[in-house]
Amino acid sequence: MKKLFIFITFCLLMNSAAIKAESVKVPDFKLPTATGEITPAQFKGKVLYVDFWASWCKPCKQSFPWLNQLQQQYKDQGLVVIAINLDKERALADKFLQIIPANFIVAFDPEGNSASSFKVKGMPSSYLIDRDGNVQGRHTGFREKDIARLEQSVAKLLQQ
Repeated sequence: MKKLFIFITFCLLMNSAAIKAESVKVPDFKLPTATGEITPAQFKGKVLYVDFWASWCKPCKQSFPWLNQLQQQYKDQGLVVIAINLDKERALADKFLQIIPANFIVAFDPEGNSASSFKVKGMPSSYLIDRDGNVQGRHTGFREKDIARLEQSVAKLLQQ
């Protein structure tokens, strides 16, 4: 049991060290929105909170009001929330957005190429990207208990 504990501790330390030491550039994408196309390069100098979602995702329904609040609270400090929809049919996303409006950028990727580039593992999945275009954190799922930690990560990155 002691060896297992040491092994797990070692793996966790190595994993966290790799995250801190490694600077991963945001994968490039060009996606349509309701008002045009977006690419990560357009937002250089901004902190991005990129969130992957789908209309069938129950936690996504819970996260959208929080994403609206996050965008409103931090937009003047340089935060841009981008939600990338992965529904195959745009009508499903549009119906979702009629019920739960988004006060942030919504992009559409029915082919899921951007999700593959980001290596999305679940829904919703979010990525925090610094002003230089480096991925600084990722989070899968959405739970009320995670909100404070997520906001703290956003605020810390905005201060840098």
